[in-house]
Amino acid sequence: MKPLYILLAATAAVGAGSCTKKAEVKLETITAARGELSETVTATGTVESVTSVDVGTQVTGIIDKLYADYNSVVSKGELIAEIEKTLLEADLRSAEANVQSARYTYEYNRDNYLRDKALHDKQLISDYEFQTSQKDYEVSKASYEKATADRVRAAKNLNYAEIYSPIDGIVISREVEVGQTVVSSMNVANLYTIADLDNMQIIGNVDEADIGSVKPGQRVTFSVDAYPDDLFEGSVTQVRLSPTTESNVVTYEVVVATANPDHKLIPGLTANLTIYTLSEKDVLLLPAKAFTFRPRQFDGAEKLPAAGEPLDASALSPDEKSIWVVENDRLVNKAVRVGFSNGLNTQIVSGLSDGATVALDYDETMSPEAGGATEDMRSPFAPKRPGENKNKK
Repeated sequence: MKPLYILLAATAAVGAGSCTKKAEVKLETITAARGELSETVTATGTVESVTSVDVGTQVTGIIDKLYADYNSVVSKGELIAEIEKTLLEADLRSAEANVQSARYTYEYNRDNYLRDKALHDKQLISDYEFQTSQKDYEVSKASYEKATADRVRAAKNLNYAEIYSPIDGIVISREVEVGQTVVSSMNVANLYTIADLDNMQIIGNVDEADIGSVKPGQRVTFSVDAYPDDLFEGSVTQVRLSPTTESNVVTYEVVVATANPDHKLIPGLTANLTIYTLSEKDVLLLPAKAFTFRPRQFDGAEKLPAAGEPLDASALSPDEKSIWVVENDRLVNKAVRVGFSNGLNTQIVSGLSDGATVALDYDETMSPEAGGATEDMRSPFAPKRPGENKNKK
């Protein structure tokens, strides 16, 4: 800010004497310059992985081998565990034998049916004999199809004994030990939890008073206590409309996506979010004080810029405001069109050029004149120097 100032004389009487002080009047100004205009909303949230998979087993058995542990980096399709296969292999052999037996029976009954059908068409056998042959054929066909399906199921179960990672990621949880029995039921037995830590998200809780200004795509910065000196960046990807009420406080969940190439962010960390609901870069800015300034008169203030005629406020449009600009040692009232504002600074869209000097306020301070008061001019209530209270003899 550039101060323009003048000294005004003022006299103050103290006791029997007097001293002279001067009022220093400064005109505070600012040079209009470009900058970033931002407005933020703060919230807290929890760090989560975008993709997290619970890896389980679809067959009952005993854990035979584990190839991954906590913090193991695994690739999609990598073998991470095996279930003991002896019983599953036996089930497959039994299923294959059943298929073979059922196939023989089916083929035998099929041949009989075809032969009896030809004889029945020539009316050489009774209807009862033909129907019996047809029934045996259809039953054996169904049994053969069932045995074939059982063999497919047994083969699948044997394949399920080998458990592979479904995604690229890191093992963040292991729920079983070698030798432990896992039981497949309606709820699949969980062996591992694997998370992709390259891409993370924060589930933030935003107060109902602020949620209206939060939109997808807005920039977000956040910090975590684990790395207090680091500032991470992300963006809003989703604003969830279902409210959460706790102790009469209503909040809404906001999802923030962020990249995590160095894997510093891990699931469960608490994040302190700053959401930029307004972010305008390289715009001409003025502080709020510029729009409330009004010229004043001071006695003896010949060196302060003289004020010109003020604008008619009623003639300004809703998006216009008036400011006072210092031009050629004069205060000129100008109308400017304004844009976004965050309460502290306002964007100037038009009506003012970069580098213009804009008046903000007057600053009046009192300063004593050189020399000060003499001993006889001091106030009787002022503290005395040591020894002055003693009577002179």
